[in-house]
Amino acid sequence: MMLRYALRTVRHRKGGFLGAFLALMCAAALITACGTLLETGLRGTIGTERYAATPVVVSADQNVHRTTVKHKKGKTKTKYKAKPIAERAWLSESLTTRLSRVPGADRVIPELTFLAEPLTPTGTGGRPAYGHAWDSAALTPYTLTTGTPPRARDDLVVDRYLADRARLKPGDRLTVQSTRSPRTYRVTGIAAPSGDGIRHQTSLFFSAAEARRLAAHPGQVTAIGVVPAEGTDTADLKAAVAKALSGTTAQVSTGDERGPVEFLDAAAARIKLVSTGGAMGGTSLLVAVLVVVGTFALSVQQRHRELALLRAIAATPGQIRKLLGREALLVGAAAGVAGALAGLPLGSWLHGRFVALGAVPATLQHTVSVFPLFAAVAATLIGAWAAARVSSRRIARIRPAEALAEAAAESGRPAWGRILAGLVLLAGGTVLVAVLSVLRTEPASTPVTFLAVVVLASSVALLGPLLVRAAAAVLGAPLRLSGPGGRLATANLRGNAARMASVVTPLTLLIGMTCTVLFVQPTLGHAARAQAREGIRADWVLAAEGPGVPAQAARQLRTDRDVATEVVRTTVRVGLDKYAAQGVTPAGLTRTWDPDVTAGSLADLTHDTVAVSELAADQLHLKPGSTLKLTLGDGTPATLTVAAVYAKGLGFGDLTMAHELVARHVDNPLAATVLVSTARSQEELAAAVRKFPGVRVVSPATADSLQAERLQANAEVNYFAMGLVLAFTAIAVVNTLAMSVSERVREFALLRLAGATRRQVLRMLRTEALSVLLLATTLGSGIALAVLTAFSIGMTGSAAPAVTPLVYVTVVAAAGLLALVGTAVPGRVALRARPVTVATARE
Repeated sequence: MMLRYALRTVRHRKGGFLGAFLALMCAAALITACGTLLETGLRGTIGTERYAATPVVVSADQNVHRTTVKHKKGKTKTKYKAKPIAERAWLSESLTTRLSRVPGADRVIPELTFLAEPLTPTGTGGRPAYGHAWDSAALTPYTLTTGTPPRARDDLVVDRYLADRARLKPGDRLTVQSTRSPRTYRVTGIAAPSGDGIRHQTSLFFSAAEARRLAAHPGQVTAIGVVPAEGTDTADLKAAVAKALSGTTAQVSTGDERGPVEFLDAAAARIKLVSTGGAMGGTSLLVAVLVVVGTFALSVQQRHRELALLRAIAATPGQIRKLLGREALLVGAAAGVAGALAGLPLGSWLHGRFVALGAVPATLQHTVSVFPLFAAVAATLIGAWAAARVSSRRIARIRPAEALAEAAAESGRPAWGRILAGLVLLAGGTVLVAVLSVLRTEPASTPVTFLAVVVLASSVALLGPLLVRAAAAVLGAPLRLSGPGGRLATANLRGNAARMASVVTPLTLLIGMTCTVLFVQPTLGHAARAQAREGIRADWVLAAEGPGVPAQAARQLRTDRDVATEVVRTTVRVGLDKYAAQGVTPAGLTRTWDPDVTAGSLADLTHDTVAVSELAADQLHLKPGSTLKLTLGDGTPATLTVAAVYAKGLGFGDLTMAHELVARHVDNPLAATVLVSTARSQEELAAAVRKFPGVRVVSPATADSLQAERLQANAEVNYFAMGLVLAFTAIAVVNTLAMSVSERVREFALLRLAGATRRQVLRMLRTEALSVLLLATTLGSGIALAVLTAFSIGMTGSAAPAVTPLVYVTVVAAAGLLALVGTAVPGRVALRARPVTVATARE
């Protein structure tokens, strides 16, 4: 019976359920889109290109491993954990001989992959460029369409894509910036891949000797391709190769497993996409629950008279809960299906935008299955049912007479349970803010930051009626002075605090979340840049428009009086923990760089020592003289002695080693910057490095501006990731405002019949909206300020978050515009009908 009655109610009150439907549909779309990103990170396909003609590929292990054995109560538990390294790991070339003896192997082809950027006016069209030895062209395969293979050291074969783009032909000269100084080669041939499978890279082929020189890893290769003999099954060959490699850490890949071997950035992007999709999905779900509960609470409040009458004619509390629950499930099912279907193209668009922003490589293909859709529909149904249960709690529990009384006039105060729950959430949010102030790493602090905002906004939702009444008491006198509209607005704020609170909550969440999203990254970035500015003592800085500054350019500037400090950056692991690291030239280091050493001395920095930040020293319990075991970027283990501890870890990374040590273990050994201490002028330095294309001499201030641009580009990804959550919240604001105003048609009609003009009613609505906006701005800004201050204390040690006044004003103005538009449009629509018709119509 309840289901039939619920169907009739939904059918005859379509307008009343429209707001809940829209909120649930947007939530389902957002959850589906985030789910597709999460699934892409977990199961996304990385197709191979270079190894298309090589069924079996042998590569080095790209992970560091840790095995933990615990003995407890007579039982032994063994746990295995692995984390990826930042750079490409290399294989011993001697494995080629071993693999050539594997039964069923026809050809064994060693592969060298290294940086090789062609310096052409047209560039590569966004494709990364890699160098290889011509001997490995058969892995794809590439075949010559014109010209001859490279034989001499200055010979070069380019692929057809680059040749067409740069209009190259055999006999032309092409300058290439590789791992060494730029060198000009003679194009001897143009090669084309079999088919059209090469879409995400361009290849340059060198002679074997030149490729080994540029790869700079004597006796090592990046991978080994094994081609099966005719009639040999790939699975059998894989098993034979794995057996031959027993006792080594080499990995054997076939099929789709070859893609991650070739595209290391795509494999690393999987982890990032999982964390991004999970964070977006989790935040979206929390925001959706908060918004949907508020929407249902407003919907139930609008039906208070109807539900009170049902109670008066003997409907039991259980029947009321069942009725509202079934209505919610009906609306939730329709909204969940519609939103889940809408979320599929939204997820595809999201993936495309992440690719365009450079956060995800195009080689990681977007993956879609039914699981995100089912998860979104299930989450929508559960959320709708839970929201209905929470919203119906009071109307179902109080006596019928009290229900009828509350239908005529709002209860004087919220239920004690609601107040207690609000205080508990407020305490929980306060605890999260306190915890945030002691978190010193970005991966740990970021999720706590947004969780704190949502928890504090939830406390505002529960304590909203009390806060609205408090605001009405404070604003009452000024509003009454503004005329009849202000006096009516004051009366509504006091008499309909619950309805007004339902509008305050999404506005508070919108302002608080937006300010947090916009100012978290600048807080961290500004502190890092401030430390970098204070720590750089150099007179000039070499910067590169291409992949980096060659070592020869730095050597060109070094004299007995001048110092040139090369800086190359990477990521290392201590155990399984990841740390940002850099390599610097030790000679004359203190003339160009001052990280604020608090213990030890930079004079002791050599190829077997390391300087660490105070954060790393605290986490790893280090001091000068301590031994630090770590894994370098390419998986090479190293044991170093701590030479110094410095304070400016945010600006320069947690670990600093000798440049020579780091450069041997990174994919790109070119310096990110070169710090120069000299008495020479900028023009003199520029003349000295003129032969290095793309290298320019800039002031430290200009270098800082370039760094700010790079940080802004990285921050855009985070802004975009959370932008959809904010858009959903903005839709919820307008939706809630429209619902709140649309239920007051009879009230407006009675005001008109009592003598109020149409203009006075609209002025009352504007005054109410501005009052609600003022309260929401105060609460949202307070939440954001508390969270940002705690984040700043934990991450930078300073209680001074970076807040841009113009951006903050824009956020508040946008929220105000939403509030005014969301109030004015439905208000004008509600005032179109004749007051007499509305007042005498049946409810």
